[in-house]
Amino acid sequence: MFGRRKKSGAAEDAAGEAEQVVDAVEGEDAAEPRRVNLPPAPRPDGPWDISEVAKPDEGRVDLGGIFVPGVEGMELRVEVAGDAIVAATVVLRDSAVQLQAFAAPKNEGIWGEVRDEIATGIIQQGGAIDEVEGPLGWELRAQVPVQLPDGNRGVQLVRFVGVDGPRWFLRGVISGQGAVQPEAAGLLEQIVRDTVVVRGDGPMAPRDPIVLKLPNDAQMVPDGVQQEEQEGSRFSGGMGQLQRGPEISEIR
Repeated sequence: MFGRRKKSGAAEDAAGEAEQVVDAVEGEDAAEPRRVNLPPAPRPDGPWDISEVAKPDEGRVDLGGIFVPGVEGMELRVEVAGDAIVAATVVLRDSAVQLQAFAAPKNEGIWGEVRDEIATGIIQQGGAIDEVEGPLGWELRAQVPVQLPDGNRGVQLVRFVGVDGPRWFLRGVISGQGAVQPEAAGLLEQIVRDTVVVRGDGPMAPRDPIVLKLPNDAQMVPDGVQQEEQEGSRFSGGMGQLQRGPEISEIR
């Protein structure tokens, strides 16, 4: 069932500046040499390509370009770039994960190169990164500089995870308690693993976002409510300027 739920402020505050950090290096050549793009690694536990799942809509929300697993008590929000929906954010209590899928070359992954770009942007902004091998493979655990409500500077902890698939790349940004407490991250990590990506057969340039759509039974938040709650922060961290669009669900 789709309904409305008040947004979780604690989770929202944990990723507000992530997109600005990544945007800082979009289109720039980093000083460090790019790592070689190897073929995508095996994905025995997902995330999945549409060709690998018999019933992708079973237990998942159909967003067109991705099928997002439904979890009891979650909120599902979408984000837009221009007129296109390009990302979905799952909020669970004080944690969240933003999911965004991109086109990728046929025979090589791009996550290694994308990690370099994200890391470079964070360091240029005065933050810190730690590249570790986590439950979803190699990831970045970042301390992102932010401005606190009192005007002082602080940092927020964000995890950037990514998985290369056949002609696609799925990126996740984990924020809130899931970025700092492993026990709070397990369900978010499982959501990433259970996501199904629908790349489509049409030509796409590498890194083009795979466009999403709203479910047929989605219930949209009125524009006035959306605008009021948008102020302050956005779940982002993506390649390209994003704005939060309609909140579409609490799944019970």
